[in-house]
Amino acid sequence: MNQDNICALATASGMGAIAVLRISGPDAIDICESIFESKRPGKLLASQKSHTIHLGSIVNGNQMIDEVLLSLFKGPNSYTGDNVVEISCHGSTFIQQQILQLLINKGCRTAKPGEFTFRAFMNGKIDLSQAEAVADLISSSNEKSHQLALSQMRGGFSSEINSLRKQLIKFASLIELELDFSTEDVEFADRKQLDGLLNRLKIVLRKLVDSFALGNVLKNGIPVAIVGEPNVGKSTLLNTLLNEERAIVSEIPGTTRDTIEDELVLDGMSFRFIDTAGIRDTKDVIETIGIEKTFEKIKQAKVILYLFDASTANSETVHAEIKKLEEHTMGKQLIAVANKVDNGDVRSIKSSFGHLPNVLFISAKYKENVELLKDLLTYQVKQGLLNNDDVIISNSRHFEALSKALEYLVKV
Repeated sequence: MNQDNICALATASGMGAIAVLRISGPDAIDICESIFESKRPGKLLASQKSHTIHLGSIVNGNQMIDEVLLSLFKGPNSYTGDNVVEISCHGSTFIQQQILQLLINKGCRTAKPGEFTFRAFMNGKIDLSQAEAVADLISSSNEKSHQLALSQMRGGFSSEINSLRKQLIKFASLIELELDFSTEDVEFADRKQLDGLLNRLKIVLRKLVDSFALGNVLKNGIPVAIVGEPNVGKSTLLNTLLNEERAIVSEIPGTTRDTIEDELVLDGMSFRFIDTAGIRDTKDVIETIGIEKTFEKIKQAKVILYLFDASTANSETVHAEIKKLEEHTMGKQLIAVANKVDNGDVRSIKSSFGHLPNVLFISAKYKENVELLKDLLTYQVKQGLLNNDDVIISNSRHFEALSKALEYLVKV
């Protein structure tokens, strides 16, 4: 399979200022040589040094297609390990298709999705976890998911696993050596050291397995559920946070019947804000379904924003509601948000609700202290989730493999 010459568009499809086409395979340089005319007459690509760029034209016989820059990477010192050529042309979709068709006519085939990275893996340029991290890096939509993917692509996860593997192999070899001398009553592998190693490995594996929940959150966004009774301003808060009219706002209680979700990046982290149906006793069938969904979203969320109307709420009632919510939010961050401070006496409101933990006084309608709420969200998440620089896993295959490894270590 690696003897094939493959080609594909390396940049996003569609029209742009510049497009890059990538060719990889044993004959990549010769194929490009046959369609490239250098600005310097007589210049041959095959005789040029690796990692050099050449100005010239792509031609089809006597017809010039485009003026291009051609980047040369000779194997094994290339991304895939094979000879690689990248053609930077103008971003017309017509030009892109003309060059791709020309390459196919000269002996290339269209690369399958991810095939360049697959070749890099097959040729030992990267390991499997690094190859998987390439896709995560491409799809990263915020700073934290980008850092996570970049760390794995650079081999952070692989280094951690390889270190554990070497220690296990060392002890396994000593135990096998004992088997070779089983009749002579010798001990090469110290049993206390082995027990100590296994216990250390279990601790490390447990930390890696437990980090999957965090890694998944960083990769897909931190879910934040906005909950509270009807008409306390949940939809207004969502609209204010997103700076757009995302949810319908009405004075009529129970307007929100279903959950509404949207994403916002704060301090390099993606937050998925979820506006939920107001929690109350109701005989309305549709509203009841919406309230059931609210509790489902509370279970899925990492952070709960409990919103109440500070101008009308009773301190004891709010305290009781928070206690009730805490039963559904074990291990989650819960922030009490006193809304509609613009409708009452601020000093009196703060006196009534200031004793609540993590309470914040805002006016979603007039955007008062909403920026403080954003700051508190990022602070709470960093304190609760991002309080170390340990390796974090976000790949479900890694999670399954590590879980199995931990299971077998426990049996050992």
